[in-house]
Amino acid sequence: MIIIGAGLGGLSTGCYAQMNGYRTQIFEMHEIPGGCCTAWERGDFTLDCCISWLLGNGPGNQMHQIWLELGALQGKQMRHFDVFNIVRGRDGRAVYFYSDPDRLQAHLLDLSPADAKLIKDFCAGLRAFRKCLAVYPFLKPVGLMGRVERLRMMASFVPYFNVIRKSMAVLMTEYSARFKDPLLREAFNFILYEKHAAFPVLPFYFQLASHANLSAGVPEGGSLGLSTSIEQRYLRLGGQVTYNAKVEEVLVEDDRAVGVRLSDGSEHRADIVISACDGHTTMTKFLKGRYLNEAYRRLYTKTIKEPGMVFPGYFCLFLGLRRPFPEGDPCTTYLLTEEEAADLTGIRHPSINVQFRSMHYPELSPENSTVVYATYFCDIAPWRALAEGPEQSSRKHKGEEIHTMPVRRGREYSAAKRRARLALMDFLERRFPGITDAVAVRDVSTPLTQVRYTGNYDGTVLGWQPFVESGETLEELVKKHGPGLPGLENFYQSGVWATTGGLIRAAAAGRHVMQFVCRDDGKDFTASIDDTAPPPTHLVVPVG
Repeated sequence: MIIIGAGLGGLSTGCYAQMNGYRTQIFEMHEIPGGCCTAWERGDFTLDCCISWLLGNGPGNQMHQIWLELGALQGKQMRHFDVFNIVRGRDGRAVYFYSDPDRLQAHLLDLSPADAKLIKDFCAGLRAFRKCLAVYPFLKPVGLMGRVERLRMMASFVPYFNVIRKSMAVLMTEYSARFKDPLLREAFNFILYEKHAAFPVLPFYFQLASHANLSAGVPEGGSLGLSTSIEQRYLRLGGQVTYNAKVEEVLVEDDRAVGVRLSDGSEHRADIVISACDGHTTMTKFLKGRYLNEAYRRLYTKTIKEPGMVFPGYFCLFLGLRRPFPEGDPCTTYLLTEEEAADLTGIRHPSINVQFRSMHYPELSPENSTVVYATYFCDIAPWRALAEGPEQSSRKHKGEEIHTMPVRRGREYSAAKRRARLALMDFLERRFPGITDAVAVRDVSTPLTQVRYTGNYDGTVLGWQPFVESGETLEELVKKHGPGLPGLENFYQSGVWATTGGLIRAAAAGRHVMQFVCRDDGKDFTASIDDTAPPPTHLVVPVG
């Protein structure tokens, strides 16, 4: 089996394939594992750009079992904060979104007694979701469940039917508009750091309930540490990874995937090919648009180009500071004025999320230092309009072909990055005096940076967006055809482009795709928990 991409989807697929007796090789164009789940070094600082919360990092749900099967958490400390996010309004008032429904209810009632009925309704739903998570299915795809399994699954949701139905039927933008207090009316949209206009109430419940159950914290070692742990599990299982290897084409003979061709012209043969990289590249470049039936063709050539069909990318500013800033909180979303947002190219909503990241990962920066991570949802189009030259570049470096080398973007692009960086630093300096003078290292990335390192469509970090046409179409196609393509044998898709959602979905996709492969090969699927290190430990960190 050949797997394209060593992100979490590819590594997970490789682990489960090895568990089931397949010989696998992963080809990855970068020099390190992880894809979007990554970090990089600047001086003495490691800048972690991914995990702000990890669904399933605590027990009591099927998500946790997947991480243990992948060896992702063993031997590590899981850190949990008692506040999921703080939303600060333009007037200075703040909403602390405690994940515990009792604390959240008391806090919200203090802020706005006039909204008592709606506040109690929301917190009652959150209490129900804390129990619902225990039965939420992650281990087996619905498309492979038999009639009895589906009935059992549906029966397990009966006690939570009303709260699920109600939370699915109402967009958060509509729900939040019912609040009388103007800050609550706006702040509820930013519980998940950014505004997700197409999200119903359900995913907000899901994240907060997981957080309250101590199953949405962060893992010691951060994002690259998580990816490296899964890579090591894969290698212990006998898998192979080839880095700096960029796939250019999936080889097809007699309507059967038979291997891949790399950018150096070499061909590598296999009985099965699984693409766990960018979906648009896979369909339109690796397979040259072949085997797209009417539904898939619409999805990848038309729907994908419509607004809101894939998650946007981010603009990120990292600051490594020489001294502690104890007044900083782990995670705060600031609502901005139009003037404050004016120099933030591509911004979707006038808000930024600021994390004092060294509270999440103290081991990733020197003692008595601080890492600040400031981001905003960002459209790629304005950055593309400013940039010059290719979006990716491959060239020889010390005798080896490297596919993620820096590229020249031009003066206007650099000027826009500088304006955004200065605007964010000015904002931070006004709230945390002394930050500017304390800067030891800094770094900036845009959606085009994401394209350079991962090839992801429009710089997205999560692929298809759920609760809209694209995500719903994909789910129906996978239920009908599995994670492959009609008419093409021995080819499958994994990772975020074979599902919707974040890291746990990418990891689960590897488990799911291998269940389809085993079914197609007439084999029983098997999986086991990695026992090479002790179970994770847990620490709860109070905020404020």
